[in-house]
Amino acid sequence: MNRLDAVFFASDAITVARQLLGKTLVRKWEDGTISRYKITETEAYFGEEDKACHACKGKTQRTQIMYAEGGYIYVYLIYGIYWLLNVVTGNKEHPEAVLIRGINNISGSGRVGKELKLDKSFYGENLISSDRIWIEDAPEALYFFTATRIGIDYADEEWKSKPWRFVMTSSEK
Repeated sequence: MNRLDAVFFASDAITVARQLLGKTLVRKWEDGTISRYKITETEAYFGEEDKACHACKGKTQRTQIMYAEGGYIYVYLIYGIYWLLNVVTGNKEHPEAVLIRGINNISGSGRVGKELKLDKSFYGENLISSDRIWIEDAPEALYFFTATRIGIDYADEEWKSKPWRFVMTSSEK
């Protein structure tokens, strides 16, 4: 399959979150084996104006990679246990990212990170050139629904109610 290129990731987070459904997330392990996963759930985070986005308080050491052009990985640790996988999207200096919430039959961003054995070393990884994690093209998901994002109780109602979570389904709902 063909690896997604910089042009794909240059779109805004909302567009990329939708278009990632059905794409193939590839993880190459230290022993050389390769695992492939279908992306089934995503969430979009759209810049400093998005009060649910980590970049809403501006550029920090934690969010610095979000200010790069699309195609990089932004990982962060929650609960001191789980590394969450985010794909940076859009243009340089406009911090946007897509959280990968589901792959195959694995639902939940913490479970995704655990399955992929993510750690801090993935922060800033380039999906276009990485030899250990990348995303390949695959037919776009035909059926999906949108919903509000999860786990953002700190954001105000306007941002909590954005239907920027995309969930792939097996048939039309």
